[in-house]
Amino acid sequence: MAIDHKLCKDNFYIPEFLQNNTCTNTTREIQQKLESVNKALEEHLEKFNRERERLLKSKTVTLENIKKFRKEINDRLDELEKNTISDTEDKYKTFINEKEDSIRILERSKACLKSAQDKLKLASDNKLQIFVNVKKGENIAENVAKSVKATKLQTPFKDIDFAGDRRLDSLLHEINVFGKIEQRIAMKTENIGTVNIHKNDFLLQVKGCTKYSVNVQSDKKYCDIISACTLEDGTIILSDWSNSKLKRLDSSSYAVIDYCDLQGRPWQVCSIDKQQAAVCLHDKKEVQFISLSSKMALTNKIKTGFECFGLSYADGNLYISDYTSVYIYSVSGRKLKKFSKDQSGQEMFSSIRSLAVSENGSKICVADRYKGLIILDNNGIVVGRFNDSQLRGADGSCLTGRGSLLVCADFSDNVLQFGPNGNLIDEVVKFYDTSAFNKAICCNQQMSKMIIGRNRDEIEVYDLI
Repeated sequence: MAIDHKLCKDNFYIPEFLQNNTCTNTTREIQQKLESVNKALEEHLEKFNRERERLLKSKTVTLENIKKFRKEINDRLDELEKNTISDTEDKYKTFINEKEDSIRILERSKACLKSAQDKLKLASDNKLQIFVNVKKGENIAENVAKSVKATKLQTPFKDIDFAGDRRLDSLLHEINVFGKIEQRIAMKTENIGTVNIHKNDFLLQVKGCTKYSVNVQSDKKYCDIISACTLEDGTIILSDWSNSKLKRLDSSSYAVIDYCDLQGRPWQVCSIDKQQAAVCLHDKKEVQFISLSSKMALTNKIKTGFECFGLSYADGNLYISDYTSVYIYSVSGRKLKKFSKDQSGQEMFSSIRSLAVSENGSKICVADRYKGLIILDNNGIVVGRFNDSQLRGADGSCLTGRGSLLVCADFSDNVLQFGPNGNLIDEVVKFYDTSAFNKAICCNQQMSKMIIGRNRDEIEVYDLI
């Protein structure tokens, strides 16, 4: 039937085929091919098994981090409760002390009155003694009346009520989870080493530049804009080192609409949330928090014990650096991690100028004045480096929101753009005015503007295309 089944074109008679085709695959060749494919399949299966095991371990770590975050919230709530109780105790103590002082005065007056009354009763027929007691009684009565009148002025009596901060209640009702749960592509460990140069990613381009003054009347020196960041409402905060100020700019006119005097020299500034920002005061060895109400105001602070320069906020934690180390802190001020040496035990940094951290905290980008760009994962493992003549004197850095990183450099007078994995895309802009150092960089939320701060009274705003 197979021989006569002519409708199927691929049917053939095997003895005839073998007679006409001597070059056919042997059993050994097919066996080798099957073994090769089977080996590739087993390797692929093993790879997926390892990935499953890695995910299971990662799940355990992630769940532990959630519990750790919950504990930090509990610790912070305990601290808030302690502070609130302490404030309440202090206020009640003041009011109670006032009342106790008044009671003591009234009780002494009561004793004086009783004494005067008793003396008048005991005087009997002694006119001379009666006269003296009457005069004393009149004085006592007059003084007691004055004491009563003085205490009456203290009424109505004061009391204290507690009104909880409704922002906490509002926030708890607005959110359904502790934070963002996002899927990300894990960076492969084989990418460790010098970052390769690629130019196939989308390059930001500039088409124009406008300068805006950021000087305010109370400035005593020329501005030295050392850092810049964008807030959630679109406004921009500048860190003015020479005048020890934070300056808030309007998002469209770039005019200074508010400023805040600091108690030390500021370095990098970053946004925490809608209500709060933070700035490094390197000479004070602390991170200062700033309330972002209609008027910026200093709130609490974290004492670091080291000169702090780089500062970023991501995934609920603060990333702080001195010259040679990167630290991870909780917002309550507890030190969680420290990174200073690479996998081989060598010092990673020499003069850190700024930090830029991805939103989920998985990637820490470090701009080092002499060692260029170093990229770490959240465990402090180096996953990328770039140290080339194109990036000399790395200073300010910022993530664009599109996954790329911008780094401005003092000595090479330019801004370079790096891709998501730390690969150099290209030069965004070259500065030809070398009389000023390029220190601060940020972009607006629409990625239509790039703001550059320098050691002068004006910023440069570039249009991006």
